[in-house]
Amino acid sequence: MPVAPAPRLITIGETMALVTPAHAEPLATAQDVRLLIGGAESNVAVHAVRLGIPTAWVSALGDDALGMRVLDEVARHGVDVRGVTRNPDAPTGVYFKDPGRGVLYYRRGSAASLLGPEDIAGAPLEDAEIVHVSGITPALSPRCAALIESVFARVGAAGGILSFDVNHRAALWKPGTAASALLTLARRADIVFVGLDEAEGLWGTADADAVRALVPEPAVVVVKDGDVGATEFDRRTGEDLRTFVPAIRTEVVEPVGAGDAFAAGYLAARLQGADAVTRLTGGHRRAHLVLQSTDDLPPLDN
Repeated sequence: MPVAPAPRLITIGETMALVTPAHAEPLATAQDVRLLIGGAESNVAVHAVRLGIPTAWVSALGDDALGMRVLDEVARHGVDVRGVTRNPDAPTGVYFKDPGRGVLYYRRGSAASLLGPEDIAGAPLEDAEIVHVSGITPALSPRCAALIESVFARVGAAGGILSFDVNHRAALWKPGTAASALLTLARRADIVFVGLDEAEGLWGTADADAVRALVPEPAVVVVKDGDVGATEFDRRTGEDLRTFVPAIRTEVVEPVGAGDAFAAGYLAARLQGADAVTRLTGGHRRAHLVLQSTDDLPPLDN
């Protein structure tokens, strides 16, 4: 059998089974639904592979039918899943999309929420060019928060690049804890993705420049402003260069998953040596495809 290429990108985080209406209609009245998969970090991994970047996804799933379905589906897209463990004592999480009304999560006590630093000890984080995590994982449990601390420490010690998507999920955090915790993590990362709306809700920043002023430490900060566009701040050359690229006009069916697609498009372009405009455009193109579907991973072109 051919040897899989070493992953240039590694993503770490929970993926769940996804139940979504077959058409863009409310969950309460939908007659037909589909069973799919969805998770921020595996979404990034799948999009990156489709863009030609060897990528691995590290996580845990229940040793159940849904876990097998998730694992098989991510692997089918060409993602390296050797770092995914199966837990016979905890279930695979499930969530439901309710188009126009948000998302319903059933993930408490899931296999991924029980992950700790020792569970990823064998993951080759030090060998990847970029390791990508999100603000969802540290909110799942104290063990998951410790896992993220371990990831930051290992990648930093190895001189790698730590990519962090703020991905604020208010329902996962105890009241009053998210803003400080997510700001601390963002300031320690090398690349940060954050939506302008979530930054304003968390930290009171009114525009992209205010976000950068609040988070000056990372080499790169990307601020996404919905259907307006995205701004990259990049100080790798010394000067903090500011680049804005407008979003692609899109008739939105369902927004969940578009941020993951944007991050993947951006990171893939970064790994391919693209310039700032091409990086941001790559993010917009992937987000544009996802926004037109109720799937986190609709059939996509490259």
